[in-house]
Amino acid sequence: MHPAYLPSPTVNAFSLGPLKIHFYALCILAGIGVALWLTDRRWVHRGGKAGQVLDISLWAIPFGIVGGRIYHVITDPELYFLPGKNPWNAFAIWDGGLGIWGAIALGGLGAWIGCRRAKVNLADYADALAPGLLFAQALGRLGNWFNNELYGDPTSLPWGLEIHEMDPASGGAAVGPDGQPIVLGYFQPTFLYEALWCTLGGIAILVAARRFRLPRGAEFCLYVMVYTAGRFAVELMRSDYANLILGLRVNTWVAGLVFLGGAVAFALLLRRGRRPGTDDHSGTDDHSGTDDRSGTEDIKSAPQTSPSDDVVDPGDRH
Repeated sequence: MHPAYLPSPTVNAFSLGPLKIHFYALCILAGIGVALWLTDRRWVHRGGKAGQVLDISLWAIPFGIVGGRIYHVITDPELYFLPGKNPWNAFAIWDGGLGIWGAIALGGLGAWIGCRRAKVNLADYADALAPGLLFAQALGRLGNWFNNELYGDPTSLPWGLEIHEMDPASGGAAVGPDGQPIVLGYFQPTFLYEALWCTLGGIAILVAARRFRLPRGAEFCLYVMVYTAGRFAVELMRSDYANLILGLRVNTWVAGLVFLGGAVAFALLLRRGRRPGTDDHSGTDDHSGTDDRSGTEDIKSAPQTSPSDDVVDPGDRH
């Protein structure tokens, strides 16, 4: 018995009549709800219309879920298409398996469609979304905890994560001859590290947006850099199965390359439209249609405000 450890759930689903409800799906839905709530508050504070975020997200969210699943299946096809595997399980999203890179790619396409229909600027929407997206990803990682997945190497640290052998058919841990859940061991809780990193990153973006006058699109670039830096480190720690390229996990390469892309984009945005380092009103994170960023359009269909009007943080309203 490990002297001290973090326990893992022995069930990952429950039945509600004929339906089986998976905690992984509930965590994803909770993350989406938090992201929508925060993004809407930030959007309205910046001069956008109430309801526009939901309208855009109705395009972005389904595209993102489909894109995330496609990326997962493409990068781990042996889980579904080798002899003895059930190809239909590629659609079983409730069992886990969403690739963030595919979710961002197709979700971005859906957001672009939604923004075009709402006649608003995509970069404005992405900036408003950035911290909420990190909080959503943090909540989504709790779904991996219920599934007893995404862990690192074995460890004797007091926060080592107890991992059970899970039985997909029962929606819970497999049991041994003694009737007790089978424990596979105690491992680094990489899901928890990533969840904490995303939470801190979301808070950091909120603080940066309040303190600095960032060019349009810069907050989303910060999201890209924050998330991929943490994901790169976490991928190096993970010990669960993954396809490798030159000895590194596929997601390690993707995280590193996307980080570089985000860093270059952030530097270019600062060079093109950087404002004074600290806003005259340090309590505001607003950077909507009244700013002086060149080459971009204002948030459409919204009352125009001046920087002197924006002295209240979104979290202080209502």
